[in-house]
Formats: sequence, structure tokens, C-alpha cells
Amino acid sequence: MIELDISEQIAQLRSTFADIRSVVGVDRLEAEIADLSEQAGVPDLWDDTEKAQKVTSALSHRQSELARITSIQSRLDDLEVLVEMANEGHDEESWREAEAELKALQANLGDLEVQTLLNGEYDPRPAVVTIRAGAGGVDAADFAEMLLRMYLRWAEQHKFKATVLDTSYAEEAGIKSATFEVDAPYAFGTLSVEAGTHRLVRMSPFNSAGKRQTSFAAVEVVPLMEETEAIEIPDNDIRVDVFRSSGPGGQSVNTTDSAVRITHLPTGIVVSCQNEKSQIQNRAAAMRVLQSRLLLQLHEQEAATKKELAGTITASWGDQMRSYVLAPYQMVKDLRTDYEVNNPSNVFDGDLDGFISAGIKWRKRDKD
Repeated sequence: MIELDISEQIAQLRSTFADIRSVVGVDRLEAEIADLSEQAGVPDLWDDTEKAQKVTSALSHRQSELARITSIQSRLDDLEVLVEMANEGHDEESWREAEAELKALQANLGDLEVQTLLNGEYDPRPAVVTIRAGAGGVDAADFAEMLLRMYLRWAEQHKFKATVLDTSYAEEAGIKSATFEVDAPYAFGTLSVEAGTHRLVRMSPFNSAGKRQTSFAAVEVVPLMEETEAIEIPDNDIRVDVFRSSGPGGQSVNTTDSAVRITHLPTGIVVSCQNEKSQIQNRAAAMRVLQSRLLLQLHEQEAATKKELAGTITASWGDQMRSYVLAPYQMVKDLRTDYEVNNPSNVFDGDLDGFISAGIKWRKRDKD
């Protein structure tokens, strides 16, 4: 009787997995977890809340990263046992189970392999993502809200902690802008390839004539900096406004002026936060985002100067990086990588991994 022979595929997976372990540095990861665990076990840790949050967050990130590695190792071992048992008993159901697990492991290792390409200075950091409606009127505001839901669904599917810091609702439908934080290992490196201009083409639900409408939204991604790296911002460089948090249609969701808007006067950068219950917490969160944007802006200016001195002034990112077409045909296409799918509804429901993986690989090739 025919037996299931996937030994060659399993051997290839083990070889890829060994390379990933080497790049990730499992021994270093385990040493960092041991050190952070010791710090987290200090009795008076929570006397300093900020330090405690940093330690516990770093520990959680490292443990999550190590858990992914050890889980793959265990599943590879179990797969070989499953194949052996299935062949001994000539069990077709077990064969199907083994083949399904093989495909799942190939996908998981593919994701981990892509992560090894994230070796930028800030790639391991949490990410702060801002979405802004662009040209296109009401359709653009609705599109911006669709993108917000898309990214939050993606984070949810990966069990990443995502916190909406601020939302500015449009008058008729959708949002003018929204800012959210994704607190997960390599969140910035992963989501940074989503930065740029996104375009939507569809039959407008807001147009009584049912005409096709093109609208745009901008996505900005910055790494969340640690306070030790934060830029010092003089008080006279900022204007702080407080206001009441509000939801769709202007309905008040807070009875006190707890929401905070900070304007950085020299650059014009504006950051708002209304997620927390107190004004003090919202101001602290808004300052962290402002400092992150200013630090990233500084690094971008330095990089631009270096490119100009070297004679390369061509931008790496075009004005439009991805198109979502709902009419007259169905397609989502990344214009940098040429990666495309024909099921926009799945993409808007958070199925972004293919686009993100292709973007990371494209960026790596572009830099080399």
C-alpha cells in the first residue's frame, strides 16, 4: 500500500528552521528572558510604574518571540511522529492531517523567515500608525475608516495588542484621521511597509448617480521610542489644548475635558489622544507619539542629506503604493511589489500577510 512520504519536505523545513534559529539568536533570547524575569521578580518593582511597565513589556515581547520558535520545533517533531504512525496504520485521515500540518508549518516558517529580514534599527519596536483621509470627499473618509478596521482586524488575528489613541470623525461618514498603537515584537518593522498612499476605486455608496469614485488615504507608521531616546521638547515649542472626547456625530463620550491635543510649533506636527480617562494620561501618551515622530523625522532628514551628498535623490516610495479596486473588477494590487489578490473583502478583513511579506522582501532587495 502507498505510504505518505514527505521526508524531503520536512528535511527542508528543518534546514530553514535551523537558519532562522541562528539569525534570531535563541541563546541570546533565553538569556534576555532570564535577566528580565529576574528584574520583574524584584519586590519593589512597581514602586516605579514606568520602569515596571518597560520591564514587563520587554519580557512579554521576548517570551512571545521565543514561544514562536519553540512551538515550531515541537510541531516539526510531532509531524514526523504523525507521519510514522499514519504509515504504520495506513490511516488516510492521519495522512490528510499530516499534509495539512505540513502546509501550515511551511506558512509559519515563511512568516518567521521574513521576520529575519527585519534588521533595521527600530524594526523590533512597537508601531504607531496614523491614517488620514485624502482626496475624495466622503468616500475618502469612509475609506480611511475601512483601512483602520483592516489593520485592527490584522492585529486581532495575530493576537497583537492594538490600542486606538485618537479618532477624528468626519461629519457625514467615516473618519478624518485615526492613530493607533500596535504593541508587539517587530510591529514597526512589519507595518512600516504599509506606509504610503492607498487608493480605492469603487461605485460610490454616497453618490446618488452611482458613479465610480476614486479616493485616497495616507498611512503613516513610526516606531514608538523608549523614553531614554526621547527628544527633549521645550515647553515653549508646544501648544497644549484640552477638549472633551467625542464619538460619531459629535456625541459626547466623556463629561470632562480629558482629551489632549499637542501642537509642535516649529514643525506643525499635531498629535491628539483621547483614549485614556485622565488628562494627565492622555498628555503623556500624546507626548510619546510626538517624540517618536520628531525622532523619526530627524533620522529621515539625516538619511536624505546623506542620499543627496551621494547623488541619489530618487525617493524610495511612490505617491501611490497600493490600489484597492472594487469596480468594475475585484482586485487589490501593491504597485511596488506587483503582489495582488482578487478578493478585496478578505484584505479589508485583515488578510494582509501576503502584502506585508512581499513588501519586506521588496524593501530588502531595494536596499541591497
